[in-house]
Amino acid sequence: MIRELHAKIQSGERKAADIAHEYFVRIAERDPELHAYLTLRESQAIREAEAVDAAVARGASIDLLAGIPGAVKDNLVMTGERTTAASKILDNYVASYSATAITKLRERQAVILGKTNLDEFAMGASTENSGYGPTRHPLDPSRVPGGSSGGSAVAVAADMAVFALGSDTGGSIRQPAAFCGVYGLKPTYGRVSRSGLIAMASSLDQIGPFARTVDDIAIVLSRLIGPDSSDATAANRPPEAFEEKLSLDVRGKRIGIPREYFEDIPDARVRAASEQAIETFRSLGCDIVPIALPHSRFALPVYYIIQPSETSSNLARFDGIRYGLSVNDQKDSFERTSTLLETYLDTRKVGLGPEVKRRIMLGTYALSSGYYDAYYKKAQAVRSLLRQDFQAAFGVVDAIFCPTAPEPAFKIGAKADDPLTMYFSDIYTVTANLVGVPGISFPIGTAAEDGIALPLGGQLMGKWFEEQTILDLAYAFEKAAKRATL
Repeated sequence: MIRELHAKIQSGERKAADIAHEYFVRIAERDPELHAYLTLRESQAIREAEAVDAAVARGASIDLLAGIPGAVKDNLVMTGERTTAASKILDNYVASYSATAITKLRERQAVILGKTNLDEFAMGASTENSGYGPTRHPLDPSRVPGGSSGGSAVAVAADMAVFALGSDTGGSIRQPAAFCGVYGLKPTYGRVSRSGLIAMASSLDQIGPFARTVDDIAIVLSRLIGPDSSDATAANRPPEAFEEKLSLDVRGKRIGIPREYFEDIPDARVRAASEQAIETFRSLGCDIVPIALPHSRFALPVYYIIQPSETSSNLARFDGIRYGLSVNDQKDSFERTSTLLETYLDTRKVGLGPEVKRRIMLGTYALSSGYYDAYYKKAQAVRSLLRQDFQAAFGVVDAIFCPTAPEPAFKIGAKADDPLTMYFSDIYTVTANLVGVPGISFPIGTAAEDGIALPLGGQLMGKWFEEQTILDLAYAFEKAAKRATL
């Protein structure tokens, strides 16, 4: 889609400003029900699009992303824009700088339509935990779109943006992509700078794109990557134009099928779609190789020790003093009755939602004296074993395939009172974050429910910094699936 729009803008057939206006019209029609966006930038976006039109009128050659309407998750800061991470504690926070990922998009003259909804501080798998209300599934508004990047997934799926950025700490790009029937990629840890991403779990967080085609994913990803002096974890690797190297020839590629991920898929429809996807890869000439990831059964408990622990540390900064909301029992400007500790407690009590508080308490406990060795230190040791499993597997295969999520999109409220069941939504995705490999979710079929064909997603995980391999495999699958529907 990006290439087609680019060709029309570059030739003068279409005006970027007109395209942006059409997207805002669509947002006005659909978003009151779906609630994908928290903040819109209509006047700014139109001006940005007009600048692209002016460049074309001067005869300039523009980038593939120039004039293309996109959206960004509201845990990425943007100069002069309200940035909330969907939390009331940041309700009035306006960023003084932009995330490196956003700066890279704007340098290419992409048009940012607005900031999208998410689970508060990216903690959740449904986008029900937003301090500003849930985002709803584009095919059935009674269902969740997945999370935590549900707003970005819905913006793309409902054609309220051509592409969007999300963040992925344990599946927060891939799982909503699967639920909404779009493509979502989590890059290798360090491939994309995290500067300007409001930190949740710093050793797990990564920024990546949503789009409706693999080609569009590749185009956006190519423009996000690269070293960054503002982020010590950003890898110093040369630029890559993934979209220029996409290949349909995946013959001989070895795809690993982990026994542990297929032993007990709880939804028969997910199993059937996954098995059919394996046959599609086989028909494309791929070698299907059974593999073992013996420590993968520990991935979810390890994740839910490491992630809350890092969250507890990172969210300590939201104390009512430095950012956004500040609440205390001050009676008037002359008589102050709150202590500093009371200000902290009052602000966090009012400003943070229940899921955020739950994870902060879990993490604080895991890091506390007498429990650090038993929980956090042991979890990091098992994390090393998980990485060793993947290193061994990638000595045999080029990529690993499994479902993205254990079920299709569920009803809003269905798991609200059962956090453990909600956490199970991440069972197939957290491992990629724990070991740092790239992963892409792509549509593999549908599940009929309530008269609706709910999307199902498959996941490919690749070797560290070998995004091209999983992009090629997903690209070949996408084309094969389209041929099958003709």
